[in-house]
Amino acid sequence: MFSPGFTRQLVLAALCAGALAPGRSVAAEPVQIDGITEPFLDVTLGASVAGIIHTEFFKEGDAVKKGDVILELDKKLEELEVERRKAVMDQDKFEMNSTRTLSEKTKSVSKETLAKAEAEYNIAAAEYGIAVEQLAHRQVVAPFSGSIAEILLRPGAACAPYEPVVRLVDTSRCYFVGHMDGKAAAQLLLNQPVKIIIEGAPAPVTGKMCFISPVVDSASGLAKVKAVFDNSDGIIRPGLAARMIAE
Repeated sequence: MFSPGFTRQLVLAALCAGALAPGRSVAAEPVQIDGITEPFLDVTLGASVAGIIHTEFFKEGDAVKKGDVILELDKKLEELEVERRKAVMDQDKFEMNSTRTLSEKTKSVSKETLAKAEAEYNIAAAEYGIAVEQLAHRQVVAPFSGSIAEILLRPGAACAPYEPVVRLVDTSRCYFVGHMDGKAAAQLLLNQPVKIIIEGAPAPVTGKMCFISPVVDSASGLAKVKAVFDNSDGIIRPGLAARMIAE
């Protein structure tokens, strides 16, 4: 249920839209839908491997950019393995180049020997790449720019593969999400401009329809609809109740 103050706000918005204007027919009234606001992106992140959380680079509420490392697991063994694999790869590369030089200048090295040296280097390079990738899996990296809404595990805690450890949200844009009568949903169009009144917001915001469910829930007879709106100024905190008005 909306608060009395929010209800008054809805009435004022309806008056401005002309929904309550005298003499206006019922058929001409705008479509009004109650719903809730949600972040444009809302994901829970975890590491793909088991380990002990070692370092926390950001705290809850911090803004992060795509590619930033948020948390890091213990990684000493993986770092040593990378160093070992690199040393082997560098040695195999040196031997391959030396063998190739002898083959080209003196013809004293058979093609089979050169092919073997090249194969050993290629294998060493692949194993080095695998070690680097395994080291990268010790980090929880932001897949998009946003804000940290929650950190579920702290340094020193053990985590299982893919166990949720961080919740990351992008609120630079938000969704209005609501459900309406399936037949009435036919009045809406994709990219149609809409007005969204959000509880606690200083003024309505303008958005556009971005999703109209192609199916209607057989039990309730309702269809899900979504509208997206800009929130780059961060005024709206997703999760608040709202009403969408589509004229």
